[in-house]
Amino acid sequence: MANAAPTGNDVKTRIEFNLASVRTRIVDAARRGGRDPDEVLLIAVTKTVGVPEILHAADLGVEIVGENRVHEAIEKRERVGDRVGWHMVGHLQRRKVKDAVRVFDYIHSVDSLALAREIDKRCSALDKVMPVLLEVNVSGEETKFGLSPEETIETVRETSTLKQIRIEGLMTMAPFVEDPEETRPCFRKLVQLARSIAREGLPNASMKHLSMGMTNDFEVAVEEGATMVRVGTAIFGTT
Repeated sequence: MANAAPTGNDVKTRIEFNLASVRTRIVDAARRGGRDPDEVLLIAVTKTVGVPEILHAADLGVEIVGENRVHEAIEKRERVGDRVGWHMVGHLQRRKVKDAVRVFDYIHSVDSLALAREIDKRCSALDKVMPVLLEVNVSGEETKFGLSPEETIETVRETSTLKQIRIEGLMTMAPFVEDPEETRPCFRKLVQLARSIAREGLPNASMKHLSMGMTNDFEVAVEEGATMVRVGTAIFGTT
């Protein structure tokens, strides 16, 4: 019989319970997909989450957090430091790149060649190579950022020539739907696109990571091949 969810105001206990549940669900989903669970990295999304909660998560073994906004990440990293890795998982504006490349270790959301060039330029000034994922709008929703699947391969080709960027794969956001099973075609399309790009054999453009799956659908994403899942609410609750 599964343990009951904790009640009351013990934040660390609640995070511990939720985190254990998410990890178990990742393991189970990976096994259903015939995969090694160790292939899946958990990115704990800390948008609107306070520093004490981030420190609790770090105490419980969380190694990477994902932030959506540059200014929030700057404030949090000043207090949390390098106890965790810092990934940019939200939309990145070009005017924020100068600060972003200083605070983040990894960027999931490169959605244009112009943005990639700005990252390259700012990283050159720091003598830093930034690992990135190209964001693809697989669903075609007008409300989502990202490259269209049709323009992705050419953007990868162009971006792969930049010296201060290392392309490590693709990222997508599936539509938010009540039944997570409906997101499966979206994730499959990203996997197929990554395979097509990998066959190009481009230098400086591996497809080793697929960042896909959030609280609502990460199990389906893992079954389909996600190597990074971005989970916030299922760990920290709503704030």
